[in-house]
Amino acid sequence: MPNLDSGDLKILRIIQENCRLTAREISDMTGLPVTTVFAKIKRIEKVGLIKGYHAVLKAQELGASTTAFIFASFSYKNDEKAVSQRKVAREIANFPEVQEVHIISGEWDIIIKVKAKDVDSIGKYVVDKLRLVKGIAKTLTCVVFESEKESTSISL
Repeated sequence: MPNLDSGDLKILRIIQENCRLTAREISDMTGLPVTTVFAKIKRIEKVGLIKGYHAVLKAQELGASTTAFIFASFSYKNDEKAVSQRKVAREIANFPEVQEVHIISGEWDIIIKVKAKDVDSIGKYVVDKLRLVKGIAKTLTCVVFESEKESTSISL
C-alpha cells in the first residue's frame, strides 16, 4: 500500500462519499490548496487505489427491487475434467443480474449478490442460468426482506 498522509485520507473519505465534487470544493472542505488536492487525487488514481467512479442508482425505481444472496457449492470435477473455481466465479460475474461474486470459506464456496425485478425473476436466474454453469453443484437462495445499509465505503 502506498504511503498515505492525512490529506490523502481526508480526500479519499470525501470522494468516497461524493465523487462529483470539484477539486475546489474538496479544497474548501480540507483546507488544502486546490493544486495539492488535484495532484493527490491524480497520484491516488495512478497507484490504483481508486477503482472507478460510479453512480449509486435507486434499484426500486429502475425495476430491480428484489435482492437475493445466493450461496453456491462447487464441483471440482465435471465430466472427469478439472474445473477452475475462479473461472466459474468469473462466468457468474458476467450475468447482468449479478452485482457481486465472492469466493468464500466455509460450507459454501461462492456467494452471489443479485438484484432483479421480483422473486420470480430471481428464481428464473437461479434455475435457468446459475445452475447451468458447469461447476455449480447446488445453491441456496436467501431473499432480502429489507436493507438497513448498503454501502461500498471503506472505513479510513
